[in-house]
Amino acid sequence: MSLDGFPPFISAQLHYLINHFPDKIKVEQVLSGGKTYTGGLDRFTLLIPYCLDYIKWDIIYNAEFPLAPPDIIFGTEDEDFHPLHMTGRVGEGDLKFRNILSDWNYKDPTRLLALIQELRDRYMAYQKKRVGEVDDDRLTFEISTICSREGIEMQISSGAEKPEEVKFAVPLMDMNINKMVHGCPWRHPQKIYLQVIYPVGKKYASTPSAPRLKLMSTTELRALFTIEDVKLPSWLDGMCMAEYLPHLEESLQKQVLEAVSLIDIRRHFIEALAPLLGRPLEADPKGNISCFLWILRFPGALPYFNSVS
Repeated sequence: MSLDGFPPFISAQLHYLINHFPDKIKVEQVLSGGKTYTGGLDRFTLLIPYCLDYIKWDIIYNAEFPLAPPDIIFGTEDEDFHPLHMTGRVGEGDLKFRNILSDWNYKDPTRLLALIQELRDRYMAYQKKRVGEVDDDRLTFEISTICSREGIEMQISSGAEKPEEVKFAVPLMDMNINKMVHGCPWRHPQKIYLQVIYPVGKKYASTPSAPRLKLMSTTELRALFTIEDVKLPSWLDGMCMAEYLPHLEESLQKQVLEAVSLIDIRRHFIEALAPLLGRPLEADPKGNISCFLWILRFPGALPYFNSVS
C-alpha cells in the first residue's frame, strides 16, 4: 500500500510493521484526526491475522504530539480484553509491555511492530483463557490433549443470532515448504492449517456433535498446491484431534512432496528443451509452461511436446 500522506515517523513505523510482521497484515480506513491540523494522516485500522481470520484494531496516533505512543481501540466483541491488567501481579511480560509504552521512541521504526506483536501474544493468551473457561467436557479434553502442539490458536465466538462456538487453527506438518521449492519467490512462510470448529455442547446432549473441519493455507501456496482438492479423512464417533491429526498430516505430507516433485520435473523438462527451442516466454506460478509460445515459434515442437507431456 502507499504510505503517502503519513508523517515520516508514522510512515517509517508502518512500513517496518508491514514488511517484518510474520504474516500478511492489512491497513484500512486511513484518516486524519485533526480538523485543523494539516500535518498528514495519523490513524488507521490494522487487520491482524489471528486464528485463520482477522482481528481489527484501530491505531490512533497524534501527529501533533509524536512523543506519545498511539492509542489502540480493540474490537467491540473483545470488550473484556485488558492487556495491561491480565495478571494479578507484575511479571516479566508485564514489565516488557509497560516498557514498550513508557520508553516509546517515535524515531525508532521498530516500535509499532514490537507493540503489535506483544499485544497479539496477550490476545492469544486472553482467548485461550476464555476457551478454557467454557463449561464443556469435550473441549476441556481436547485442549488437554493438543496443548503441547506448537502454534495452535483458539478463539471463542458467540452472538445473538448464532450459537456459541470454539474455533481452533492447527498448523500442520513440521516442514519448511519455502525451502523445498526451487527459487521460491514467497516472502512469508507458507503453511497449511486445519480449522476445527466445535459447537459448545449442552449438558443434556447425549451425543456430541462432530466438529466442522476445513483445510486452509496461506494464499501464495495455492500456486503450488490446491488445498481445496484434498479430501479430508472421516471424523469417527468418539474421535479427538490428537487421534485425527497424525493420519491427516501423513496423507497431506505425501501430497505436498508429490506437488513439489512435479514442479522439479517441469523445471528439468524446460531446461532440457532450452538448447533446442530457446527459453520459454511465459510460465505460470505452478511451473506450467505456456508451450503455445514455443509452438508458434517452432511448429515442429508440437508432436515432440505431446509425446512427453
